[in-house]
Amino acid sequence: MVKRKVTIKNPTGLHLRPAGILCKEAMNYKSLITFNYRGNTANAKSVLSVLGACIKSGDEIELVCSGEDEEEALATLVKMIEEGFGE
Repeated sequence: MVKRKVTIKNPTGLHLRPAGILCKEAMNYKSLITFNYRGNTANAKSVLSVLGACIKSGDEIELVCSGEDEEEALATLVKMIEEGFGE
C-alpha cells in the first residue's frame, strides 16, 4: 500500500468533469484506489463516490493505492491532480 497527500488545484474542485477523468484513469489500474478526506474514504473508481466527497479547490486529500500496480497508479493520479486535470 502506498499513499500520498495532494491538494486539489482546479478552481471548481472535483466537479463532474474532473471526477470523471479521475475515475476513468483509476479504472485503468488493478489496484484498489481510494482517497481519504475529512475522515471519510471514497472509491476513486466511482464517480458518485468522488462527487459525494464534495471536494473543493484547495482541499487536501490522501490518495491510497493498494495492489500490484500501486506505485504507477499513485504517480499517475497525483500528477493528474497536480496539473488540475487540464483545466
